[in-house]
Amino acid sequence: MFGFGKKKTRPEAGGQAPAAGAPVVERNASEPPAPGPVATDQPPAGGRLAQAIAERADRQQEGEAGRSFFRGLRNGLARTREVLNADIAELVTGRKEIDEDLLEELEMLLVSADVGMPATTRIIEDLAYRVKLREVSDPQGLLEAVRRQLADILHRADAPVRQPAAGRPQVILMVGVNGVGKTTTIGKLTKQLQAEGNKVMLAAGDTFRAAAVEQLQAWGERNDVPVIAQHTGADPASVIYDALQAATARGFDVLIADTAGRLHTKSNLMEELKKIVRVMKKIDPDAPHEVMLVVDATTGQNALHQAVQFNAAVPITGITLTKLDGTAKGGILFAIAERLEVPFRFIGVGEKIEDLKHFEADIFLDALMKP
Repeated sequence: MFGFGKKKTRPEAGGQAPAAGAPVVERNASEPPAPGPVATDQPPAGGRLAQAIAERADRQQEGEAGRSFFRGLRNGLARTREVLNADIAELVTGRKEIDEDLLEELEMLLVSADVGMPATTRIIEDLAYRVKLREVSDPQGLLEAVRRQLADILHRADAPVRQPAAGRPQVILMVGVNGVGKTTTIGKLTKQLQAEGNKVMLAAGDTFRAAAVEQLQAWGERNDVPVIAQHTGADPASVIYDALQAATARGFDVLIADTAGRLHTKSNLMEELKKIVRVMKKIDPDAPHEVMLVVDATTGQNALHQAVQFNAAVPITGITLTKLDGTAKGGILFAIAERLEVPFRFIGVGEKIEDLKHFEADIFLDALMKP
């Protein structure tokens, strides 16, 4: 399942679901899976995904692979580290006490990293209170207190991905504006899910943007997974309905549905997103199990505005932050978590498939703030 979980063993169903709209074009999925025995195993307590996330985090911190992961994450966060680590460390160097000027300069640094005014104000007010009570009395203690405050923001936003009922695929609905790296994220996530043994299907629900379907089909061919698509301009809800029928009938573990890079200020496009969710629920009342918003870290506060608007239309349950390696404004991650309390699932710190990193708050903060 999604989140690096091992694939769910389910009863196989032969045959392909009938189309519910225009003719379906499918790549790499001409034959249904071979029938197999009915599985009787049940997901472990806490859910398959929750267990898989914990196991993945352990692997990320252990051995040479863990060290390599950590180095890659640190390198990808280099520009944001300059603000949230190097600049803050420089700020306190040589100081022996915490005064009002130091707190004001710290406030400006957090704002410059796009941590956002609400989170920054709360952090500074809490620090000032702790200084007054002498719970924080020296600059080094101040750095540790900032780290704890940032960790608290991320942990308050943490939540597991919902799991599907037995015999149904887990549905991930991908949303986000054009240019944030949504299609590329789908391709990378598909590869990682396959590595965990999942059978993945893609749905080309972005029927408006030129070449969007072809781009998703190219990722399908690269990963050798089926892509359900219709002609350009087709009803996206119909495409995704067909895909969910097919994924359910043929025993797929995960269905990832792409959607148009809709402008978050266009109400009619947001209404269409709501329609997609409605038609999914005709097949599976629990779908989608994850509404994943993809945002570009380099856009700073605009990423927060997008998150707020999408969340108002269809409540998002997870976020992927891309292009974190190309910005000094990675603090927007904290601004979004503070405002919406929606968990981050992945962060993108490069172009390679392995540069889509599973988000683990404590590992992220270590990579961001440890000297």
